[in-house]
Amino acid sequence: MMAMAQYGPGLSLSMLAVLMVLLFTGFPVAWCLAGVGLVYAGLGMLLDVFNPMQLFLVVSRIWGGVAENLVLVAVPMFIFMGVMLERSGVARSLLEILSILLRRVPGGLALAVVLMGTIMAATTGIVGASVVMLGMLALPVMAERGYDKPTTAGVIASSGTLGILIPPSIMLVIMADLLAIPVGDLFTGAVFPGLVLAGLYAIYIMVVGVLRPRAMPRETEPWRGSAGELVVLLLKGFVPPTLLVALVLGSIVMGWATPTEAAGVGAFGATVLAIVNRSLTPRLLTEVVCESALTNAMIFGILCGAAIFSYVFRAMGGDDAILETIAALDLHDWQLLALLMGIIFLLGFFFDWLEITLIILPVFRPIVMMLDLGTMVPAESLLLWFAIIVAVNLQTSYLTPPFGPALFYLRQVGKDTLTLGEIYRGIIPFTLLQLLALVLCIAFPALVLWLPSVSN
Repeated sequence: MMAMAQYGPGLSLSMLAVLMVLLFTGFPVAWCLAGVGLVYAGLGMLLDVFNPMQLFLVVSRIWGGVAENLVLVAVPMFIFMGVMLERSGVARSLLEILSILLRRVPGGLALAVVLMGTIMAATTGIVGASVVMLGMLALPVMAERGYDKPTTAGVIASSGTLGILIPPSIMLVIMADLLAIPVGDLFTGAVFPGLVLAGLYAIYIMVVGVLRPRAMPRETEPWRGSAGELVVLLLKGFVPPTLLVALVLGSIVMGWATPTEAAGVGAFGATVLAIVNRSLTPRLLTEVVCESALTNAMIFGILCGAAIFSYVFRAMGGDDAILETIAALDLHDWQLLALLMGIIFLLGFFFDWLEITLIILPVFRPIVMMLDLGTMVPAESLLLWFAIIVAVNLQTSYLTPPFGPALFYLRQVGKDTLTLGEIYRGIIPFTLLQLLALVLCIAFPALVLWLPSVSN
């Protein structure tokens, strides 16, 4: 006990510092998490603050907490659904239809990209695939029609990141597991914040389209097709993906299906859409399965590494060390919440959402449970509300330099069209809009809590 009191807090806090340094090396995250956990377990044995027999419990945590977790079963199927929709041509048809419908609106093509990003976010939840897909489809068209390059970059990158927040988000599934919250509650809680964020993007685009028409020129030529042709396009390209959204999200919100069952419906529905579009071939199916498997392996590898790291961290008193450090700051509850949000925002400049979620959320959970925010956020809803505002905050991690993944996805797609400087300039207003959405969710908790209270 004396050794634990003497060495435990210092060892556990240094674990976090060493992990942060290793993540900058570019070494695979899963191996960083697992390696740091095992090395510090060895140091703990030498200093008599970690029992060697405790390592046997790590296996049961990985097996029982990750491999057998029924909540995480939804992740592979949501990934499969997203990859299938991306590869089958559904997204291309959707963008063409939306651009036709919005051609007379200021910034109509940019609005079409935002709407498409919103719809695809509600069917995929995979940000990398969404940004690449939107970049490949929209970037050439927007450049051809004279759209300002920084604005084009900001619209595409920010619209592609909506998948991290709008259900069915893989991040929300993992958060639900980490915080022991029903996935359905997180999904319903994220609906309005996601729509508010998409709405802020749309309002900004229309304002820019009116005030700076050169940045977002309107369409001048009318569409030459007939009304009947437009109806056919809508029935073939717009109705199917929106119907899939209704099936997946509606079944969860209405309580007709669990998120895992809804994920199965989504994967099946995406495959049916590929068949209807006559794009499902043995080669396409093989590519979709392989890409889904690789993405799943990456996510579950990180989850297993995180299980090792978090177990050793807690066994050496890491949670207590964090709580004591926070208590020493003597902050008011709202000040403490602002501090936690600020830490997450700053970490988003350097780390991916998955790393932040797996490392920080288990550490912050006991701190959040002690908060008393009065009647604004009831104690029984505090963890749900906190999870959603963290999700909104983590939106910024995809756009903030120097390591915003969405920026590099877009740079790779538009390497002959966009410079990195133009991309950086373009995402500034959209990052500010994300922070505005975060402030709105904090100031008006009903944006998060009303729908879950109604649907339960």
